[in-house]
Amino acid sequence: MKKTNKTFSLMMVVLLIAAFALAGCGSVKDKNNSGGKGKSSAPTLTIFNSKVEIVDQLEALTEEYTEETGVKVEVWGAAGDKYAQQLQSKLTSNQGPSIFSVKVSEAEKLKSYLYDMSNEDYVKSIAPNMELKVDDKIVGVPYGVEGYGLIYNKNMVNPKDVTDYDSFVHTLEKFKSEDINGLGMSEEDYFLIGHILNTPFALQDDPIAFIDKLNKGEVKMADTKEFQDFAKFMEAIKANTKNPLEVTYDGVIGDFATDKTAMIHQGNWAYGMFEDYDLDFEMGMMPFPLEGNDKLAVGVGNNWAINGSADEDENKAANDFLNWMFTSETGQRYIVEEFGFIPAMTNIEAKDLDPLSQIVLEASNSGQTIPWAFNYFPANSITNDLSPAAQEFFLSKDMTGQQLLEKLDAAWANSVK
Repeated sequence: MKKTNKTFSLMMVVLLIAAFALAGCGSVKDKNNSGGKGKSSAPTLTIFNSKVEIVDQLEALTEEYTEETGVKVEVWGAAGDKYAQQLQSKLTSNQGPSIFSVKVSEAEKLKSYLYDMSNEDYVKSIAPNMELKVDDKIVGVPYGVEGYGLIYNKNMVNPKDVTDYDSFVHTLEKFKSEDINGLGMSEEDYFLIGHILNTPFALQDDPIAFIDKLNKGEVKMADTKEFQDFAKFMEAIKANTKNPLEVTYDGVIGDFATDKTAMIHQGNWAYGMFEDYDLDFEMGMMPFPLEGNDKLAVGVGNNWAINGSADEDENKAANDFLNWMFTSETGQRYIVEEFGFIPAMTNIEAKDLDPLSQIVLEASNSGQTIPWAFNYFPANSITNDLSPAAQEFFLSKDMTGQQLLEKLDAAWANSVK
């Protein structure tokens, strides 16, 4: 009986060992074969998007990507208007995302998380000077481009007649004598001073270096030639056009659409505002001719970036997605038709753009542009500091352009305290 029990116990041990061995083999097989396909499953991509206008369209695009590639993609949205803070929190707590939006003004702060895209094929198609760089590395691809300058009524203005200070002033005086507003501007902070003040900054040899010196108090706008000439333009605008503090954005658009204004200082985004009007003219866009400037101000509102702190597989998956979005027929169609962007990629053909967007696209692709230096202004400085100074200028009949510059210098110093 004892012998039988020993034999039975030995058989049970052997069977248990065999069972555990088989279970172990099965686990390894399941882990390595991933459903029998012989590959480990790809990571789920996460995209944190800040542009609420394209949330539905981006989700539709990612669904098509999943159908085509089998890679799962989740689109995250920001709660409220605190995107930058939420992104920072996610990145520092190692919660992702794989791909996210980043503005020029945020890039330096986030640079430790920004993947170096410099060697990726798709970045070779970014329009000249439109890539986001930090420490000479490409770390962001533009959503799209936007541009602004002087939008003009082709029945009233020939751009060949507005190329420098003298011709600009002559044009304003001519229209004033005809009871037509030569140039429309409006009371909103960026339309009052933010965009137009960009020009003397953009014409510096190194706008970012100049801004850095201005932040440190090493230079002043009031002592710099391009700004002194800008001040003369502002004097001419105050003397010969409708006071912008008495006009809203809607009012500027309405006056231009109904032939009451010959030119407006605006961007391609304004074109959609004209849908409510039956226009009897064609419009164009030309540069603001400070110092004889012959280039439009073209820039990027936001960029796609990859989370460099993610692992290698996730980075590869993120690059694969962006490459597909910028090079595939489906991705390119979404960028232009569904997102409504002016592409910042020279390999994307944009058909049926409105006239202003087409002008901006051609300027961007040719590199005939000046940068959006205002992206590097101190945070909130345009609204909190520079705009009040401009308001005082337009309210005060006797304030000179040079005094405006002194006010802007003081406002800037306050913004960097």
